[in-house]
Amino acid sequence: MESFRPAVSVVIPTHSEQRWSSLVRTVACARSQVYTPAEVVVVVDHNPSLYRRARRDLAGVTVLENLYAQGVSGNRNTGAFHTHTALIAFMDDDVIAEPDWLGHLVAPFADPKVVGTGGGISPAWEGRAPKWMPEEFLWAVGGSYTGMPTRTAPIRNVWSASMVVRREAFMKVSGFRTGFGKLGSQNRPEDTELCLRMSRATGGHWMYVPDAVIRHEVPAIRSTFSFFLRRCYAEGRGKVQMAGLHSGDDSLGAEKTYLRSLPKAVVRNIAAASRGAGVAHALKAGSVLAGVAAAGFGGAVETISIRRTARRPQPVAAR
Repeated sequence: MESFRPAVSVVIPTHSEQRWSSLVRTVACARSQVYTPAEVVVVVDHNPSLYRRARRDLAGVTVLENLYAQGVSGNRNTGAFHTHTALIAFMDDDVIAEPDWLGHLVAPFADPKVVGTGGGISPAWEGRAPKWMPEEFLWAVGGSYTGMPTRTAPIRNVWSASMVVRREAFMKVSGFRTGFGKLGSQNRPEDTELCLRMSRATGGHWMYVPDAVIRHEVPAIRSTFSFFLRRCYAEGRGKVQMAGLHSGDDSLGAEKTYLRSLPKAVVRNIAAASRGAGVAHALKAGSVLAGVAAAGFGGAVETISIRRTARRPQPVAAR
């Protein structure tokens, strides 16, 4: 539809000067989109020196400081609430977007029932991709994984590294849940949680657009098996926390479907290894099992923690 061209602002959260070169590149990608954004907003998370540098050196963009407590949820909200466009796009500060990225993500909004869209994410490994990494677990390094749609299709949730939201729906739920997100060793799925609230509040749905491609940096430190296990463990804990915020909903329905698909991945890789296709397939089969175990352990730890907190006597208010 030629006449459908809603205005879009792009919000890029950032927090560390160690990612300065990546941030500069991401800003350049946002500004060079074929579908020109009305505004590019960089939001700095409680880092005064980085804020001053961004204000000085990032020409043509709006630079803000996080107005909320430290964390990416408040950082994104600061930028989103500043904007006034019908659509708001989010990018991470370490991604490389194709020039048609934004245009692809905007197109599904011609359907008024669409509250948000997300694109395909390809890992940009600093070195070689680990031979043991199963394609079904690329989410552990922020990538799209095997089992996701290969064509534009409805989906329960997308990721905020590559996301566009309808402003009205985003504001209706007050944006990302502050205090719930990625901070330090915590890896709570604030983007999935947002998607659930926006769908429930509006009756709308999300669309996954695999042709809207970004490449997401994966530094060498995140290419290790130990990081993989820690990430799966944190995901297990985070998903239990998210489910606790949505009691009564089948908020983990997509995860249950995903888990049911993993035995096929194990069988497929073992069969390939037995046919002499290479030891990498055997390693991938083992990694699937290890990833499931780590996530399950994390979920169990979080469940026990929640139950202990619930049983703890509450202080009696003084009269």
